[in-house]
Amino acid sequence: MSQLLEGRVALVTGGMKGIGLAISEDLAAHGAHVAACGRSMDAADTFRETVEKHGVKALPIQADVADHARAHEVIAQIREELGGMDILVLNAGLNRDGVIWKMEEAQWDMVLGADLKGIFNYTRAVAPAFREQKQGRIIVISSINGLRGKFGQSNYSAAKAGGIGFAKAVAKELGRAQVTVNVVAPGMIRTAMAANIPEEFIKKAEAETVLGRIADPEDIAGIVTFLASDRARHITGEVIKVDGGQYI
Repeated sequence: MSQLLEGRVALVTGGMKGIGLAISEDLAAHGAHVAACGRSMDAADTFRETVEKHGVKALPIQADVADHARAHEVIAQIREELGGMDILVLNAGLNRDGVIWKMEEAQWDMVLGADLKGIFNYTRAVAPAFREQKQGRIIVISSINGLRGKFGQSNYSAAKAGGIGFAKAVAKELGRAQVTVNVVAPGMIRTAMAANIPEEFIKKAEAETVLGRIADPEDIAGIVTFLASDRARHITGEVIKVDGGQYI
């Protein structure tokens, strides 16, 4: 087992499924104890087994990231049960697509609540501790659609763009405390969610890339682990696209 993150404590929001689970496992494989929160606990056992097989601790927690008060409770629980808090990966999110002339207010509010307010809630909850201990890593999982926009996703694109602006501002605010804040912006990723996307859209995304393939969750996990480690200690306020050249 790599000791790149030995003894560190990480929280991955939305970390029990999909991309989040891949991130949780990669952090664990490099020595971090990992907590994950999600609205549902139906994948908690899988998450625990995936993390603990690497010889570290796993802590699944039920939480809706849009709940501000709950975020503070989650961070307090992690610090008590895992002994600290070093790495925050803001991965939780959802999409409720629709063209703007048909989009309902509920679609807008749900996506902005999970994908943008959730980022604020958990960053706000960890910031005092990170400032006090004068170290910490915050990694926002955004999307290339937060950079370019996407038809039918005005809510999702707005939330992901907001996360990028948020990360740059907080990088400036927390930099003196040696806390780095960076963004990973994936293109389309081969997940269970993508399995429900019509094949024609998958093919279109593949054709947009210069590598001729869409990402696997592990492609995202590796860069997150790098940004969480001391190897990235002098990188902050950056947006790293992991999209096979889809954006260009």
